[in-house]
Amino acid sequence: MADLSRVRNIGISAHIDSGKTTLTERMLYYCGRIHKIRDVKGGDGGATMDHMELERERGITITSAATRVAWKNDDLKIPEHVVNIIDTPGHVDFTVEVERSLRVLDGAILVLCSVGGVQSQSLTVDRQMKRYGVPRIAFINKMDRTGANPDKVMQAMRDKLKANAVPLQIPIGAESNFKGIVDLIRMEAVYCSGDEGEVIERKEIPEELKAKAEAARQEMLESLSQFDDGLMEALLEEKEVPEADIHRIIRSATLAQQITPVLMGSAFKNKNVQQALDAVTRYLPCPTDVEVFANDNSKNAQPDEHGNPPRVKLTNDSKDPMVAMAFKTVVEAFGQLTYMRIYQGKIQKGQSYINARTGNSVRFGRLVRMHANDREDIDVGEAGDIIAVVGVDCASGDTFLGGGVEYSLENIFVADPVIRLSIEPAKRDDADKLGKALERFRREDPTFRVLTDEETNQTLIAGMGQLHLDVYVERIRREYKCETVIGEPRVSYKERPTKSLEFNHKRAKQSGGSGQYGHVVGKMEPLPEDSEHTFEFVNAITGGRIPREYIPACEQGFRDQMGKGPLGEYEVVGVKIILEDGSYHDVDSSDMAFKLCAQEAMRESILPKCGMALLEPIMKLEIETPEEFQGGVTGHISSKRGIVTSSEVNDGVCVILAEVPLAEMFDYANEIRSMTQGKGTFTMEFLCYRQAPKNIQEEVLERRRKEKAARK
Repeated sequence: MADLSRVRNIGISAHIDSGKTTLTERMLYYCGRIHKIRDVKGGDGGATMDHMELERERGITITSAATRVAWKNDDLKIPEHVVNIIDTPGHVDFTVEVERSLRVLDGAILVLCSVGGVQSQSLTVDRQMKRYGVPRIAFINKMDRTGANPDKVMQAMRDKLKANAVPLQIPIGAESNFKGIVDLIRMEAVYCSGDEGEVIERKEIPEELKAKAEAARQEMLESLSQFDDGLMEALLEEKEVPEADIHRIIRSATLAQQITPVLMGSAFKNKNVQQALDAVTRYLPCPTDVEVFANDNSKNAQPDEHGNPPRVKLTNDSKDPMVAMAFKTVVEAFGQLTYMRIYQGKIQKGQSYINARTGNSVRFGRLVRMHANDREDIDVGEAGDIIAVVGVDCASGDTFLGGGVEYSLENIFVADPVIRLSIEPAKRDDADKLGKALERFRREDPTFRVLTDEETNQTLIAGMGQLHLDVYVERIRREYKCETVIGEPRVSYKERPTKSLEFNHKRAKQSGGSGQYGHVVGKMEPLPEDSEHTFEFVNAITGGRIPREYIPACEQGFRDQMGKGPLGEYEVVGVKIILEDGSYHDVDSSDMAFKLCAQEAMRESILPKCGMALLEPIMKLEIETPEEFQGGVTGHISSKRGIVTSSEVNDGVCVILAEVPLAEMFDYANEIRSMTQGKGTFTMEFLCYRQAPKNIQEEVLERRRKEKAARK
């Protein structure tokens, strides 16, 4: 393994069609990993990192792909660095791929379109990066496009992302005249020439740009001086600032997430991609720059005041006990392929390691290093590395351990699905194929759920959006040769209480032999609407009114009833149970008695009496349409119970942001095409759940009642 200070684990993330896969492709080429550039939507088979047939056909990234490259720049005295790159999807329906990649990466490149700027998925990716504390640099791509405006993009970064955008470059020319950039640190003009932009030419800044470059450099240094007293002094005394000091301050402020350095170029036109690689090695963190903590679950570990296990800082030392996270799984014909990030210790081929979730010992028989869909066999992976293991049965988010430690790593955030539909094989003989396909995809993708409708016994699939489910239906057809019959999409509604209440419920059953006695007293309070939790349980029992050993059974009983609400048997969210009192019987009380008592209390005394309201999923909608259709599109949004949150026109193109209930959006692709003569496009992502208006609640519940009656 290379010196860890020269290792970078990075992700490349962006809004769909911002050019991040094209940027990755150019990086692979300039690093010597591939010897021919292939374009995302070209006729040469699609981008290297888009290895799935469906990805190459659609020209979008559906799954994250990993590769490892080496980069050095002798001219700038940048020694060779190992860079593990993960290219992630830009479409919102595949956001879990971004989520689990960022969970295990140290740094990221946020790619922004020079025309579109900060778009809806840019906001989502920004939120994910902040959730995991991932430092990033920004690359403003497509500088050759008509309407390219890097200043506007950087202002949008400051306004919408609250990012301290610090440009390290200014463009030479714009749109079709974009020729290169001015490096504000070295104060040189940089051009990329040659057939594939592989020749870097550093020249004097054009005369007409010198004043602008001087002003931009001064602004950059003043921005950086907020984070370094020495630089502040040098500026006040008008001293020359050494180049090495500028790089050091940029790196320090980037790692502290105080700034986002901004570069610009055109990946498609092979301009300024090498400078992005230089920035990755100079400014993004190495594994030892990032603090990673694990929970210590050993018996001797002392929990904190909230009862949580203590946290242990991992070392990044290959000599220490091994700790790794499985962050992505892919089921293949010859077994499961599991991507792993090693945080401490090393993984050796043929050795066995403990799955912290199951407690099982698992032998790692084959280790590989991935390059898109190709693999290279290796014997060992060390701390700081990303590798894949073949044939290990585990789930995304599992922690693997060696050396006798009992740690666990925080799992990956997974959003709940918002749409579902029924699925069945077109031919009865294909039921086994469909079952295998659904089981495989369920294991690979935590946001893809497979359910059974208890009333109809139909199989349901649930996901993050229409495209998400469409892709899986298409993969079932292609990869399993199984045609399917798909039902109408259904919205995943939820129910939540709107008022607090007190409860006092006793269960006393006697039917010969030992009986069942449980008694629970307390109150239920609705959780705040912005709470990340769907259920909270507080044990406020004092004086042993209910013995401590029965409390977990009580909690489980309350929790068990969250699956079916009293309105339409939808999932219940937003419940806080405070258990304050109760009683027990020396002979007739048991775990089962208290669990059943709590279930009854929820079912009979709490949920029917707390003013339950129906919640519906709200989607964040971004529409691009020619300006002439703006009025019709915004009016149509209003007719769908939507709210337009912003609208701006740039070069005749109107970008509309809105919030609309998912229930109103199922045929929107056809509707927007019809309204805009086929010129309008949209993207949509889940925003939140909100209480449905009274009339909508009544309509949904009446439809639900009729469906149930028709099945009897």
